[in-house]
Amino acid sequence: MKKKFTKTDLVIGTLLTLFAIAILYPFYNSILVSLVPQDVYVKTPFMLFPKKITLSAYQFVFSSKSIMNGFLVTLFVTVAGVIYNMFLTVTTAYALTKDIPGKKLIMHLIIFTVYFGGGLIPYYLLIKNIGLMNNLWVMVLPIGFWPMYMIIVKTFFEELPVELEESAKIDGANDLVILFKIILPLSLPVLATFALYYGVERWNEWWHGMLFIQTASKQPLQLVLRNIVQSAGEMTQNLPAGQEKKVFADGVKMASIIVTMFPVMCLFPFLQRYFVEGLTIGAVKS
Repeated sequence: MKKKFTKTDLVIGTLLTLFAIAILYPFYNSILVSLVPQDVYVKTPFMLFPKKITLSAYQFVFSSKSIMNGFLVTLFVTVAGVIYNMFLTVTTAYALTKDIPGKKLIMHLIIFTVYFGGGLIPYYLLIKNIGLMNNLWVMVLPIGFWPMYMIIVKTFFEELPVELEESAKIDGANDLVILFKIILPLSLPVLATFALYYGVERWNEWWHGMLFIQTASKQPLQLVLRNIVQSAGEMTQNLPAGQEKKVFADGVKMASIIVTMFPVMCLFPFLQRYFVEGLTIGAVKS
């Protein structure tokens, strides 16, 4: 039996539609601004469809060595960071499902870091003392895992049937074999979800780069993007005569933003099917 469409449904649907438009239009407008010439943008800053399209802003962005270099740096930080984060998250979560000495103390210490930090100055001195200043690994190694992600993964592991591990141990499998051959294949939804979360966080990394990276060629993409947004006007003014009319500051800013977002947007649909299951399984322990 179909549910009757009520006035409440109409109001909720209308509000959700307006909310979606309010979220999507700024992104859509960014795409438009990156594609239209300056004269069109000046005449109609609010537009629904472009009257004229040019790719000059994207040509300018892709011809920038700093953008391409920042892209490679961020790609390294993202790939290395996700592998590092997921390894620590999975191994820590699996270890804490066992009855090991000091288990409660370890859990309390991990949760303690959620509420209390060491402070910026001690953190800076620590990074300096271990030799990570102006090193790409400073954007990877200091962030091991997020405690809440680890706790959810741990809860997910605890919900798996104990008989699976017992049968594997009878067959002679050790903990590493059980983890990588049995536990991980059964945990793809939650692992894919948090791998994407870690990936987005790593892709958006700029804080460590701003604090600890002095060499311009080692700056992550987000920091390069910030520099472009701040100095786009000066960059376009330095173009050869006539070309500055085709490339304008706002177009370069928006094109840089779209280029930065594009990899994450391409990856999201492939992992979306894991989201609902990955976020609900393990969130509540039965």
